[in-house]
Amino acid sequence: MSSQKLKSITKWAFPAMAVIVVVMAIVFRGIWWQPLSHWVAGTVQGQHSTNGEQTDSSDEQHQDGQPHDESVSLDLSEKAMLNLGLTNEYLKPLQLETFRKTISVPAIIQERPGRTRIKVSTPLTGIISHVHAVTGEAVLPGSLLFEIRLTHEDLVETQTEFVQTLGELDVEQRELKRLEGVASSGAVAGKVVLERQYARDKLTALLNAQKESLKLHGLSDEQIADLAKNRSLLKSLKIFAPSVDGHPEDEFKFSDRGVQKISYEEPEQVPLILETLHVLKGQSVVAGETLCEMVDYQELYIEGRAFERDARAVTESMQQQWTASAMFESQTGFEIVENLPFAYIANQVNADSRTLSFFVRLPNTIVRDESNSGDQRFITWRYRPGQRLQLLVPVEEWQDQFVLPVDAVTQEGAEYFVFQQNGDHFDRVPVHVKHKDQRSVVIANDGALFPGDVVARRGAHQMQMALKNKSGGGVDPHAGHSH
Repeated sequence: MSSQKLKSITKWAFPAMAVIVVVMAIVFRGIWWQPLSHWVAGTVQGQHSTNGEQTDSSDEQHQDGQPHDESVSLDLSEKAMLNLGLTNEYLKPLQLETFRKTISVPAIIQERPGRTRIKVSTPLTGIISHVHAVTGEAVLPGSLLFEIRLTHEDLVETQTEFVQTLGELDVEQRELKRLEGVASSGAVAGKVVLERQYARDKLTALLNAQKESLKLHGLSDEQIADLAKNRSLLKSLKIFAPSVDGHPEDEFKFSDRGVQKISYEEPEQVPLILETLHVLKGQSVVAGETLCEMVDYQELYIEGRAFERDARAVTESMQQQWTASAMFESQTGFEIVENLPFAYIANQVNADSRTLSFFVRLPNTIVRDESNSGDQRFITWRYRPGQRLQLLVPVEEWQDQFVLPVDAVTQEGAEYFVFQQNGDHFDRVPVHVKHKDQRSVVIANDGALFPGDVVARRGAHQMQMALKNKSGGGVDPHAGHSH
Protein backbone atom coordinates (compact mmCIF):
# COMPACT_ATOMS: atom_id res chain seq x y z
CA MET A 1 0.00 0.00 0.00
CA SER A 2 1.44 3.40 -0.96
CA SER A 3 2.19 6.01 1.67
CA GLN A 4 -0.23 8.40 -0.03
CA LYS A 5 -3.16 6.00 0.39
CA LEU A 6 -2.14 5.34 4.01
CA LYS A 7 -2.17 9.06 4.76
CA SER A 8 -5.58 9.40 3.10
CA ILE A 9 -7.08 6.58 5.23
CA THR A 10 -5.53 8.02 8.40
CA LYS A 11 -6.94 11.44 7.55
CA TRP A 12 -10.56 10.20 7.50
CA ALA A 13 -10.39 7.44 10.11
CA PHE A 14 -10.18 9.64 13.22
CA PRO A 15 -13.10 11.98 12.28
CA ALA A 16 -15.27 8.93 11.44
CA MET A 17 -14.48 7.31 14.78
CA ALA A 18 -15.31 10.55 16.57
CA VAL A 19 -18.70 10.73 14.84
CA ILE A 20 -19.46 7.10 15.78
CA VAL A 21 -18.57 7.78 19.44
CA VAL A 22 -20.86 10.84 19.56
CA VAL A 23 -23.78 8.92 17.99
CA MET A 24 -23.36 5.99 20.40
CA ALA A 25 -23.25 8.40 23.35
CA ILE A 26 -26.53 10.00 22.25
CA VAL A 27 -28.26 6.64 21.69
CA PHE A 28 -27.27 5.26 25.10
CA ARG A 29 -27.62 8.49 27.06
CA GLY A 30 -30.30 6.83 29.24
CA ILE A 31 -27.59 4.54 30.65
CA TRP A 32 -24.72 6.94 31.40
CA TRP A 33 -26.37 10.35 31.84
CA GLN A 34 -28.04 9.85 35.22
CA PRO A 35 -25.04 8.14 36.94
CA LEU A 36 -22.77 10.85 35.54
CA SER A 37 -25.02 13.67 36.78
CA HIS A 38 -25.16 12.06 40.23
CA TRP A 39 -21.36 11.74 40.25
CA VAL A 40 -20.91 15.38 39.25
CA ALA A 41 -23.39 16.51 41.92
CA GLY A 42 -21.63 14.38 44.52
CA THR A 43 -18.24 15.75 43.51
CA VAL A 44 -19.45 19.34 43.75
CA GLN A 45 -21.07 18.66 47.11
CA GLY A 46 -17.86 17.08 48.36
CA GLN A 47 -15.82 20.10 47.29
CA HIS A 48 -18.22 22.40 49.11
CA SER A 49 -17.85 20.34 52.28
CA THR A 50 -14.02 20.37 51.96
CA ASN A 51 -13.91 24.14 51.61
CA GLY A 52 -15.90 24.51 54.82
CA GLU A 53 -19.12 25.61 53.20
CA GLN A 54 -22.25 24.83 55.22
CA THR A 55 -25.02 22.93 53.44
CA ASP A 56 -28.70 23.26 54.19
CA SER A 57 -29.73 21.17 57.20
CA SER A 58 -32.55 19.69 55.19
CA ASP A 59 -30.09 18.13 52.67
CA GLU A 60 -29.02 14.63 53.69
CA GLN A 61 -27.34 11.71 51.97
CA HIS A 62 -28.92 8.84 50.09
CA GLN A 63 -27.94 5.31 50.89
CA ASP A 64 -25.77 5.38 47.75
CA GLY A 65 -24.02 8.58 48.87
CA GLN A 66 -25.97 10.96 46.66
CA PRO A 67 -27.53 14.12 48.18
CA HIS A 68 -31.22 14.79 48.16
CA ASP A 69 -33.66 17.36 49.49
CA GLU A 70 -35.80 16.04 52.37
CA SER A 71 -38.57 18.49 51.47
CA VAL A 72 -39.25 16.60 48.24
CA SER A 73 -38.39 13.11 49.47
CA LEU A 74 -40.81 10.71 51.12
CA ASP A 75 -40.05 7.59 53.13
CA LEU A 76 -42.79 4.95 53.00
CA SER A 77 -43.09 1.95 55.26
CA GLU A 78 -43.93 -1.45 53.83
CA LYS A 79 -47.50 -1.18 55.07
CA ALA A 80 -47.86 2.32 53.64
CA MET A 81 -46.79 1.04 50.22
CA LEU A 82 -49.33 -1.76 50.47
CA ASN A 83 -52.03 0.74 51.46
CA LEU A 84 -51.20 2.75 48.33
CA GLY A 85 -51.20 -0.40 46.24
CA LEU A 86 -47.56 0.05 45.25
CA THR A 87 -46.90 -3.57 44.38
CA ASN A 88 -44.39 -4.73 41.78
CA GLU A 89 -47.06 -4.25 39.13
CA TYR A 90 -47.10 -0.51 39.86
CA LEU A 91 -43.34 -0.09 40.35
CA LYS A 92 -42.01 -0.81 36.89
CA PRO A 93 -39.07 0.82 35.07
CA LEU A 94 -39.98 3.46 32.54
CA GLN A 95 -39.68 2.70 28.87
CA LEU A 96 -40.36 4.65 25.72
CA GLU A 97 -43.53 3.55 23.95
CA THR A 98 -46.00 4.60 21.30
CA PHE A 99 -49.00 6.62 22.45
CA ARG A 100 -52.17 7.14 20.46
CA LYS A 101 -54.24 10.17 21.24
CA THR A 102 -57.95 9.33 21.22
CA ILE A 103 -61.34 10.95 21.04
CA SER A 104 -64.32 9.62 22.97
CA VAL A 105 -67.64 9.01 21.22
CA PRO A 106 -70.88 7.57 22.64
CA ALA A 107 -71.63 4.01 21.58
CA ILE A 108 -74.04 1.13 22.07
CA ILE A 109 -73.70 -2.63 21.64
CA GLN A 110 -75.69 -4.02 18.72
CA GLU A 111 -76.42 -7.43 17.22
CA ARG A 112 -74.70 -8.43 14.00
CA PRO A 113 -77.41 -8.32 11.31
CA GLY A 114 -77.94 -11.70 9.71
CA ARG A 115 -75.59 -13.47 12.13
CA THR A 116 -76.68 -12.96 15.73
CA ARG A 117 -80.37 -13.88 15.42
CA ILE A 118 -81.61 -17.14 13.88
CA LYS A 119 -85.23 -18.13 13.25
CA VAL A 120 -86.24 -21.79 13.28
CA SER A 121 -89.36 -22.65 11.26
CA THR A 122 -91.17 -25.79 10.15
CA PRO A 123 -91.09 -26.81 6.50
CA LEU A 124 -94.36 -28.78 6.78
CA THR A 125 -97.76 -28.63 8.39
CA GLY A 126 -98.31 -30.66 11.54
CA ILE A 127 -98.99 -30.72 15.27
CA ILE A 128 -96.26 -30.09 17.88
CA SER A 129 -95.89 -33.38 19.74
CA HIS A 130 -92.88 -32.47 21.88
CA VAL A 131 -90.83 -29.38 22.83
CA HIS A 132 -87.32 -30.32 23.98
CA ALA A 133 -85.96 -26.87 24.94
CA VAL A 134 -87.24 -24.02 27.11
CA THR A 135 -86.89 -20.26 26.88
CA GLY A 136 -83.45 -19.06 27.94
CA GLU A 137 -81.82 -22.46 27.59
CA ALA A 138 -78.45 -22.77 25.87
CA VAL A 139 -78.25 -25.59 23.31
CA LEU A 140 -75.48 -26.71 20.99
CA PRO A 141 -76.05 -26.85 17.22
CA GLY A 142 -77.46 -30.28 16.38
CA SER A 143 -79.52 -30.65 19.56
CA LEU A 144 -83.12 -31.79 19.17
CA LEU A 145 -85.60 -28.91 19.59
CA PHE A 146 -89.06 -30.04 18.37
CA GLU A 147 -90.99 -33.10 17.26
CA ILE A 148 -93.94 -32.60 14.93
CA ARG A 149 -96.62 -35.15 14.00
CA LEU A 150 -97.13 -34.61 10.29
CA THR A 151 -100.54 -33.80 8.91
CA HIS A 152 -99.31 -32.34 5.64
CA GLU A 153 -101.66 -33.82 3.04
CA ASP A 154 -99.30 -33.35 0.12
CA LEU A 155 -96.45 -35.18 1.90
CA VAL A 156 -98.72 -38.03 3.02
CA GLU A 157 -100.12 -38.33 -0.50
CA THR A 158 -96.64 -38.29 -2.10
CA GLN A 159 -95.38 -40.95 0.28
CA THR A 160 -98.46 -43.09 -0.39
CA GLU A 161 -97.99 -42.83 -4.15
CA PHE A 162 -94.29 -43.66 -3.78
CA VAL A 163 -95.01 -46.80 -1.76
CA GLN A 164 -97.77 -47.78 -4.19
CA THR A 165 -95.45 -47.35 -7.18
CA LEU A 166 -92.83 -49.48 -5.44
CA GLY A 167 -95.40 -52.26 -5.06
CA GLU A 168 -96.49 -52.07 -8.67
CA LEU A 169 -92.87 -52.12 -9.80
CA ASP A 170 -92.20 -55.24 -7.73
CA VAL A 171 -95.19 -57.02 -9.33
CA GLU A 172 -94.09 -55.96 -12.79
CA GLN A 173 -90.53 -57.18 -12.26
CA ARG A 174 -91.72 -60.57 -10.99
CA GLU A 175 -94.06 -60.97 -13.94
CA LEU A 176 -91.33 -59.93 -16.37
CA LYS A 177 -88.96 -62.49 -14.87
CA ARG A 178 -91.58 -65.23 -15.29
CA LEU A 179 -92.33 -64.27 -18.90
CA GLU A 180 -88.65 -64.13 -19.82
CA GLY A 181 -88.32 -67.73 -18.54
CA VAL A 182 -91.13 -69.11 -20.70
CA ALA A 183 -90.41 -66.89 -23.71
CA SER A 184 -87.19 -68.78 -24.31
CA SER A 185 -89.24 -71.97 -24.99
CA GLY A 186 -91.49 -70.17 -27.47
CA ALA A 187 -94.67 -70.46 -25.32
CA VAL A 188 -95.03 -66.66 -25.10
CA ALA A 189 -94.55 -64.22 -27.94
CA GLY A 190 -91.60 -61.83 -27.69
CA LYS A 191 -94.03 -58.92 -28.15
CA VAL A 192 -95.61 -59.65 -24.75
CA VAL A 193 -92.24 -59.55 -23.02
CA LEU A 194 -91.38 -56.28 -24.74
CA GLU A 195 -94.65 -54.67 -23.56
CA ARG A 196 -93.88 -55.73 -19.98
CA GLN A 197 -90.42 -54.19 -20.24
CA TYR A 198 -91.98 -50.91 -21.40
CA ALA A 199 -94.38 -51.00 -18.44
CA ARG A 200 -91.48 -51.58 -16.04
CA ASP A 201 -89.53 -48.66 -17.49
CA LYS A 202 -92.56 -46.37 -17.08
CA LEU A 203 -92.92 -47.34 -13.42
CA THR A 204 -89.19 -46.76 -12.87
CA ALA A 205 -89.44 -43.25 -14.37
CA LEU A 206 -92.50 -42.50 -12.23
CA LEU A 207 -90.66 -43.73 -9.14
CA ASN A 208 -87.69 -41.43 -9.86
CA ALA A 209 -90.04 -38.47 -10.23
CA GLN A 210 -91.69 -39.30 -6.90
CA LYS A 211 -88.24 -39.50 -5.25
CA GLU A 212 -87.48 -35.98 -6.44
CA SER A 213 -90.84 -34.83 -5.10
CA LEU A 214 -90.02 -36.31 -1.70
CA LYS A 215 -86.66 -34.51 -1.73
CA LEU A 216 -88.47 -31.24 -2.32
CA HIS A 217 -90.55 -31.99 0.76
CA GLY A 218 -87.34 -32.26 2.78
CA LEU A 219 -86.52 -35.97 2.82
CA SER A 220 -82.87 -37.01 2.39
CA ASP A 221 -81.63 -39.88 0.20
CA GLU A 222 -81.18 -42.05 3.31
CA GLN A 223 -84.73 -41.39 4.45
CA ILE A 224 -86.15 -42.18 1.01
CA ALA A 225 -84.13 -45.42 0.98
CA ASP A 226 -85.49 -46.24 4.43
CA LEU A 227 -89.03 -45.55 3.20
CA ALA A 228 -88.48 -47.86 0.21
CA LYS A 229 -87.11 -50.60 2.46
CA ASN A 230 -89.73 -50.56 5.23
CA ARG A 231 -92.73 -49.42 3.09
CA SER A 232 -94.13 -47.49 6.09
CA LEU A 233 -94.99 -43.79 5.91
CA LEU A 234 -92.91 -41.29 7.94
CA LYS A 235 -95.27 -39.81 10.52
CA SER A 236 -93.06 -37.41 12.52
CA LEU A 237 -90.63 -34.58 11.83
CA LYS A 238 -87.69 -33.84 14.12
CA ILE A 239 -86.21 -30.32 14.05
CA PHE A 240 -82.70 -29.70 15.37
CA ALA A 241 -80.81 -26.56 16.44
CA PRO A 242 -79.17 -25.02 13.37
CA SER A 243 -75.55 -24.18 12.82
CA VAL A 244 -74.61 -20.50 12.53
CA ASP A 245 -72.32 -20.99 9.54
CA GLY A 246 -74.04 -23.86 7.74
CA HIS A 247 -77.53 -25.28 7.21
CA PRO A 248 -77.33 -28.93 6.14
CA GLU A 249 -80.35 -31.06 5.29
CA ASP A 250 -80.06 -32.93 8.59
CA GLU A 251 -81.56 -29.97 10.46
CA PHE A 252 -84.91 -31.57 9.57
CA LYS A 253 -85.29 -35.33 10.00
CA PHE A 254 -88.29 -37.47 9.13
CA SER A 255 -88.00 -40.45 11.44
CA ASP A 256 -89.87 -42.51 13.97
CA ARG A 257 -86.63 -43.52 15.65
CA GLY A 258 -85.09 -41.91 18.73
CA VAL A 259 -82.42 -39.74 17.06
CA GLN A 260 -81.33 -37.12 19.62
CA LYS A 261 -78.51 -35.20 17.98
CA ILE A 262 -76.81 -34.47 14.70
CA SER A 263 -73.17 -33.45 14.31
CA TYR A 264 -71.59 -30.54 12.49
CA GLU A 265 -68.02 -30.40 11.26
CA GLU A 266 -67.00 -27.46 13.47
CA PRO A 267 -63.84 -27.31 15.65
CA GLU A 268 -65.68 -25.79 18.59
CA GLN A 269 -69.43 -25.44 18.93
CA VAL A 270 -70.73 -22.30 20.58
CA PRO A 271 -74.08 -22.65 22.38
CA LEU A 272 -77.12 -20.85 21.03
CA ILE A 273 -79.64 -19.31 23.42
CA LEU A 274 -83.32 -20.02 22.79
CA GLU A 275 -84.51 -16.47 23.31
CA THR A 276 -88.16 -16.67 22.20
CA LEU A 277 -90.39 -19.76 22.01
CA HIS A 278 -93.46 -19.27 19.81
CA VAL A 279 -95.21 -22.66 20.05
CA LEU A 280 -96.54 -25.06 22.69
CA LYS A 281 -97.03 -28.81 22.78
CA GLY A 282 -100.24 -29.75 20.98
CA GLN A 283 -100.28 -26.60 18.87
CA SER A 284 -101.02 -26.89 15.16
CA VAL A 285 -98.48 -25.23 12.87
CA VAL A 286 -98.46 -24.61 9.14
CA ALA A 287 -95.55 -24.83 6.72
CA GLY A 288 -93.19 -21.83 7.11
CA GLU A 289 -94.37 -20.87 10.61
CA THR A 290 -91.66 -19.71 13.05
CA LEU A 291 -91.21 -22.08 15.98
CA CYS A 292 -88.56 -20.17 17.95
CA GLU A 293 -85.82 -17.53 17.74
CA MET A 294 -82.24 -18.31 18.77
CA VAL A 295 -79.32 -15.93 19.32
CA ASP A 296 -75.56 -16.29 19.10
CA TYR A 297 -73.75 -13.68 21.21
CA GLN A 298 -70.24 -14.99 20.58
CA GLU A 299 -69.41 -11.80 18.69
CA LEU A 300 -71.28 -8.50 18.63
CA TYR A 301 -70.91 -5.03 17.13
CA ILE A 302 -70.28 -1.76 18.93
CA GLU A 303 -72.02 1.05 17.10
CA GLY A 304 -70.16 4.31 17.59
CA ARG A 305 -71.97 7.54 16.81
CA ALA A 306 -69.51 10.23 15.78
CA PHE A 307 -70.52 13.83 15.31
CA GLU A 308 -69.76 15.49 12.01
CA ARG A 309 -66.61 17.15 13.34
CA ASP A 310 -65.19 13.73 14.28
CA ALA A 311 -66.29 11.81 11.19
CA ARG A 312 -63.10 12.55 9.27
CA ALA A 313 -60.91 11.50 12.19
CA VAL A 314 -62.77 8.18 12.47
CA THR A 315 -62.35 7.54 8.74
CA GLU A 316 -58.60 8.27 8.88
CA SER A 317 -58.21 6.02 11.94
CA MET A 318 -59.81 3.16 10.04
CA GLN A 319 -57.57 3.81 7.02
CA GLN A 320 -54.51 3.63 9.30
CA GLN A 321 -55.77 0.21 10.48
CA TRP A 322 -55.65 1.36 14.11
CA THR A 323 -57.84 -0.34 16.70
CA ALA A 324 -60.38 1.20 19.05
CA SER A 325 -60.93 0.71 22.79
CA ALA A 326 -64.25 0.29 24.60
CA MET A 327 -64.71 1.91 28.01
CA PHE A 328 -67.44 0.42 30.25
CA GLU A 329 -68.50 1.81 33.60
CA SER A 330 -68.01 -0.61 36.50
CA GLN A 331 -68.28 -0.58 40.27
CA THR A 332 -64.55 0.14 40.59
CA GLY A 333 -64.41 2.82 37.91
CA PHE A 334 -63.97 1.89 34.28
CA GLU A 335 -63.31 -1.36 32.43
CA ILE A 336 -61.23 -0.95 29.27
CA VAL A 337 -61.35 -3.44 26.40
CA GLU A 338 -58.56 -2.72 23.91
CA ASN A 339 -57.52 -3.76 20.39
CA LEU A 340 -61.00 -3.85 18.86
CA PRO A 341 -60.83 -3.81 15.04
CA PHE A 342 -63.12 -1.65 12.92
CA ALA A 343 -65.79 -3.46 10.90
CA TYR A 344 -67.16 -0.73 8.62
CA ILE A 345 -68.39 2.87 8.49
CA ALA A 346 -71.93 3.78 7.46
CA ASN A 347 -72.32 5.71 4.20
CA GLN A 348 -75.19 7.85 5.45
CA VAL A 349 -75.41 10.47 8.20
CA ASN A 350 -78.43 10.18 10.51
CA ALA A 351 -80.72 13.08 9.61
CA ASP A 352 -82.13 13.43 13.15
CA SER A 353 -79.03 13.11 15.34
CA ARG A 354 -76.56 14.37 12.71
CA THR A 355 -74.18 11.57 13.65
CA LEU A 356 -72.23 9.08 11.54
CA SER A 357 -72.46 5.47 12.64
CA PHE A 358 -69.42 3.21 12.51
CA PHE A 359 -69.07 -0.34 13.78
CA VAL A 360 -66.37 -2.12 15.78
CA ARG A 361 -66.17 -5.87 16.36
CA LEU A 362 -66.55 -7.00 19.98
CA PRO A 363 -65.60 -10.60 20.91
CA ASN A 364 -67.74 -11.87 23.79
CA THR A 365 -67.01 -14.22 26.69
CA ILE A 366 -69.19 -16.43 28.88
CA VAL A 367 -69.19 -15.40 32.56
CA ARG A 368 -71.67 -18.01 33.86
CA ASP A 369 -72.31 -21.55 32.67
CA GLU A 370 -74.56 -23.78 34.80
CA SER A 371 -76.90 -26.74 34.37
CA ASN A 372 -79.93 -27.53 36.55
CA SER A 373 -81.24 -30.86 37.80
CA GLY A 374 -83.14 -31.36 34.54
CA ASP A 375 -79.87 -31.17 32.57
CA GLN A 376 -80.90 -27.84 31.09
CA ARG A 377 -77.97 -25.51 30.48
CA PHE A 378 -78.05 -21.75 31.07
CA ILE A 379 -75.24 -19.32 30.22
CA THR A 380 -74.65 -15.61 30.71
CA TRP A 381 -72.58 -13.54 28.30
CA ARG A 382 -70.43 -10.64 29.50
CA TYR A 383 -71.65 -8.15 26.89
CA ARG A 384 -75.25 -7.76 25.74
CA PRO A 385 -77.01 -5.78 23.03
CA GLY A 386 -78.29 -2.46 24.34
CA GLN A 387 -75.36 -1.75 26.70
CA ARG A 388 -74.11 1.82 26.47
CA LEU A 389 -70.44 2.77 26.66
CA GLN A 390 -67.78 5.17 25.41
CA LEU A 391 -65.66 4.23 22.41
CA LEU A 392 -62.09 5.57 22.30
CA VAL A 393 -60.96 6.15 18.71
CA PRO A 394 -57.27 6.91 18.03
CA VAL A 395 -56.71 10.06 15.97
CA GLU A 396 -52.97 10.77 16.38
CA GLU A 397 -49.86 8.70 17.09
CA TRP A 398 -46.77 9.83 19.04
CA GLN A 399 -43.58 7.79 19.02
CA ASP A 400 -41.06 7.36 21.90
CA GLN A 401 -43.10 8.76 24.77
CA PHE A 402 -43.26 8.13 28.52
CA VAL A 403 -46.84 6.98 29.13
CA LEU A 404 -48.11 6.58 32.71
CA PRO A 405 -51.50 5.97 34.33
CA VAL A 406 -53.28 9.15 35.32
CA ASP A 407 -52.89 8.24 39.03
CA ALA A 408 -49.10 8.40 38.65
CA VAL A 409 -49.15 12.21 38.35
CA THR A 410 -50.18 14.84 40.89
CA GLN A 411 -50.68 18.53 40.32
CA GLU A 412 -49.95 21.58 42.46
CA GLY A 413 -50.80 24.85 40.83
CA ALA A 414 -49.20 24.89 37.40
CA GLU A 415 -46.72 22.12 38.31
CA TYR A 416 -47.04 18.39 37.71
CA PHE A 417 -45.04 15.84 39.70
CA VAL A 418 -44.26 12.14 39.72
CA PHE A 419 -42.60 10.14 42.51
CA GLN A 420 -39.42 8.35 41.49
CA GLN A 421 -38.18 5.46 43.60
CA ASN A 422 -34.65 6.06 44.85
CA GLY A 423 -33.41 3.40 47.23
CA ASP A 424 -35.75 3.17 50.22
CA HIS A 425 -37.61 6.42 49.52
CA PHE A 426 -39.42 8.32 46.76
CA ASP A 427 -38.29 11.65 45.31
CA ARG A 428 -40.80 14.08 43.88
CA VAL A 429 -39.76 15.01 40.36
CA PRO A 430 -41.33 17.89 38.39
CA VAL A 431 -42.34 16.88 34.88
CA HIS A 432 -43.87 18.36 31.77
CA VAL A 433 -47.23 16.77 30.92
CA LYS A 434 -47.79 16.87 27.16
CA HIS A 435 -51.21 15.23 27.23
CA LYS A 436 -53.68 13.99 29.80
CA ASP A 437 -56.95 12.11 29.41
CA GLN A 438 -59.18 9.95 31.60
CA ARG A 439 -56.71 7.05 31.66
CA SER A 440 -53.20 8.17 30.79
CA VAL A 441 -50.69 11.00 30.88
CA VAL A 442 -47.85 11.56 28.44
CA ILE A 443 -44.62 12.83 30.04
CA ALA A 444 -42.15 14.77 27.89
CA ASN A 445 -38.83 13.03 27.27
CA ASP A 446 -36.83 16.14 28.23
CA GLY A 447 -34.27 14.75 30.69
CA ALA A 448 -36.38 14.90 33.86
CA LEU A 449 -36.85 11.15 33.60
CA PHE A 450 -34.92 8.46 31.76
CA PRO A 451 -35.69 4.95 30.55
CA GLY A 452 -35.12 2.56 33.42
CA ASP A 453 -36.23 4.96 36.16
CA VAL A 454 -38.78 3.41 38.51
CA VAL A 455 -41.83 5.62 39.07
CA ALA A 456 -44.85 5.00 41.31
CA ARG A 457 -47.70 4.36 38.89
CA ARG A 458 -50.45 5.05 41.38
CA GLY A 459 -51.04 6.93 44.64
CA ALA A 460 -49.28 10.15 43.54
CA HIS A 461 -52.01 12.37 45.04
CA GLN A 462 -51.82 10.62 48.45
CA MET A 463 -48.01 10.79 48.42
CA GLN A 464 -48.17 14.52 47.66
CA MET A 465 -50.52 15.06 50.63
CA ALA A 466 -48.19 13.03 52.88
CA LEU A 467 -45.23 15.12 51.73
CA LYS A 468 -47.01 18.40 52.48
CA ASN A 469 -48.12 17.09 55.86
CA LYS A 470 -44.52 16.10 56.60
CA SER A 471 -43.27 19.59 55.82
CA GLY A 472 -45.84 21.10 58.17
CA GLY A 473 -47.96 22.77 55.53
CA GLY A 474 -51.73 22.59 55.53
CA VAL A 475 -53.06 19.65 53.58
CA ASP A 476 -55.55 20.47 50.84
CA PRO A 477 -57.51 17.26 50.26
CA HIS A 478 -58.35 18.42 46.73
CA ALA A 479 -54.80 19.34 45.70
CA GLY A 480 -53.69 17.50 42.59
CA HIS A 481 -57.09 15.82 42.24
CA SER A 482 -59.61 16.84 39.62
CA HIS A 483 -63.35 16.34 39.91
